[in-house]
Amino acid sequence: MHLYLLSSVSLFLFHPSIAVPFIALLSSLLEMVLLLYPFLLLLFTVNCHGGNSDLDCPFLEGSSSGAGYLVVKESNATNVSSPLLPPPTRRSWTQDDSDTILELARRRETVDWLKGLRRRIHENPELAYEEVETSRLIRDELDRMDVNYRFPMAETGLKASIGTGGPPFVAIRADMDALPIQEAVEWEHKSKIPGKMHACGHDAHVAMLIGAAKILKTREHILKGTVILLFQPAEEAGVGAQRMIEDGALENVEAIFAVHVSHEHPTSFIGSRPGPLLAGCGFFQAVISGKEGRAGNPHHSVDPILAASAAVISLQNIVSREANPMDSQVVSVASFNGGDNLDMIPESVVIGGTFRAFSNASFYQLLQRIEEVIVEQASVYRCTATVNFFEKEHHIYPPTVNDEEMYEHVKKVAVDLVGPENFRVVPPMMGAEDFSFYSEVVPAAFFYIGVRNEELGSIHTGHSPYFMIDEDVLPTGAAVHAAIAERYLNEIG
Repeated sequence: MHLYLLSSVSLFLFHPSIAVPFIALLSSLLEMVLLLYPFLLLLFTVNCHGGNSDLDCPFLEGSSSGAGYLVVKESNATNVSSPLLPPPTRRSWTQDDSDTILELARRRETVDWLKGLRRRIHENPELAYEEVETSRLIRDELDRMDVNYRFPMAETGLKASIGTGGPPFVAIRADMDALPIQEAVEWEHKSKIPGKMHACGHDAHVAMLIGAAKILKTREHILKGTVILLFQPAEEAGVGAQRMIEDGALENVEAIFAVHVSHEHPTSFIGSRPGPLLAGCGFFQAVISGKEGRAGNPHHSVDPILAASAAVISLQNIVSREANPMDSQVVSVASFNGGDNLDMIPESVVIGGTFRAFSNASFYQLLQRIEEVIVEQASVYRCTATVNFFEKEHHIYPPTVNDEEMYEHVKKVAVDLVGPENFRVVPPMMGAEDFSFYSEVVPAAFFYIGVRNEELGSIHTGHSPYFMIDEDVLPTGAAVHAAIAERYLNEIG
């Protein structure tokens, strides 16, 4: 009986007039099932997880390794892709995003708040590792925004975070310290601390980074990772950047960015360049020792002034005769002290100065040659010499080198925010910045934002007692910081 039925079905199915349309029908049904499968699975998943978390969902149960699970996370947690559904796609950045960030920064209440912050910091300048009140002001503002932070770092610094709490991580940094300079600008918010002044714009840097924090907190729900905000002490002296790194400032960080105000560019003008931007900087001090004697009987002495003079002249030949003319370097003797007795050849002479270069190789070659020249020239004149490069005091700064991709990111953000006419590629400068320590660890970009305004008198270089800024730069700086960080997470991280 079974054999008869099987034979009958086989004849029916494989008859040419029946088999072809039957197979086509089966094929169509199979395609329909495959097309509807993901939507049916999603509907089933929502039914299992959307209402009661205690309900069993046996269809999603797999092996003990978790294979086959669809993991559902809170909105602020790290996203976990499921093998059952395509991973979430990144939203394309648009000009509207840039315009929105700039609009948030330029609101009247935001501008007034930023100016108030900067003026409070300016009135109470604090030197390296003394930024106690500045740090407290920052923490108070972050507390009002409900922004998490870690404190202390490098004594007075702190590390705040905004976003998902998970990767990717991108950092933006501001320095907090002032300078031992008596302010000569007479205005309502002049420094209240004699002999101390924010003569390099770090008060503006802090205000702009706090402003960026406010913008980023407003947009935290759309961040595609985590922004780290570093408020760093001791940029001017004490290499606070290195201390921050030692305390974990760059843990998990993929890239870092920072800005510095510039009196050379009009207000809110932005400038940077790929590759070396600022030189490596070191200092040296040499003690050249001979034998004291009467100046009227020089043959009874061993003259360290003559030896030191020869050393100074020979030091100039390092750059002019040993360095590639296309590789900018500097060796400058800035101090020469041989005593004040006009009738005595001193026992010793102390000379000192600085050296700069745009690559680590050239920088450390200069260091080596400075010591060799001084020691050997001293020996020619029967003297001895010792050279101190203050390495234990951390007075050696490596060059600040911009990663090309990070530079392009800054340029793209700046052009969208302030327009191509307000961005320029700037030449390298022989100045130094301890941001260089960050750039040695992760891809980095350092850029300038202009504060020059002749009508306000904002024309003086940093470290001048007449230094001041055009405060209209503050909202632009806050917006640039925020857009650099958010767009990095959206497009690069």
